[in-house]
Amino acid sequence: MSSVTFPDFHRAPNIADHPDVYERENEAIDPDGRLWRALRERADWAGRTLLDLGCGTGFWLPRYAADAGEVIGVEPDPDLLARAAQRGTVRHGSAEHVPLPDASVDVVHARFAYFFPPDCGPGLAEVRRVLRPGGTLVVIDNDWRHGEFAGLLAASPWASAQGAADTTDAWWRDQGAERTEVMSSWRCRDAAELEAVLRIEFPGDVVDGWVRANPGRRELGYGYVLFTVTA
Repeated sequence: MSSVTFPDFHRAPNIADHPDVYERENEAIDPDGRLWRALRERADWAGRTLLDLGCGTGFWLPRYAADAGEVIGVEPDPDLLARAAQRGTVRHGSAEHVPLPDASVDVVHARFAYFFPPDCGPGLAEVRRVLRPGGTLVVIDNDWRHGEFAGLLAASPWASAQGAADTTDAWWRDQGAERTEVMSSWRCRDAAELEAVLRIEFPGDVVDGWVRANPGRRELGYGYVLFTVTA
């Protein structure tokens, strides 16, 4: 894989340092398929070309590929890219440096990757470049206002780098994005797995407090916000 480093790349320690635990996290999210149905409603990718921007280990590539015409993953972290290559077609790139031609994809998904307003205009411009006319970007973000996960975000200093709900909403509104809330959950196999997943996302004291208050829990309420932009 390429050794190029992109200036907009910021290493994500939750997945980069704990890729196997992050796999468990991906398995736990959205057990009832509410997020997945909302993504379909925003922009169905059946028979179309989909770009998974910031694809990480490529966990979602096979699911997209089940009925997409073509799926391409783009990931800036070379270690994660090597894992993703075992699951599908991937390219070394970033949100500001997408290694694809103009007007070459129909749907772009960015799942907790790069788009943390307000400093993400260059990435949006690059996505618009690679989208075909009428194509769609769907950004999957956390709901900072609703769900138990939102309470953990509010308590975590780690989350401050991702901005704030009002700033995020205002930035996307200025881009003409459609905002959609989806209330779902995380459902792990047992309480120990949920605790392990929480520990890669939040400081130890935040997780300790939640575990003490919720003994034996293997599930928590999780809200998503989708921001949809049409080219």
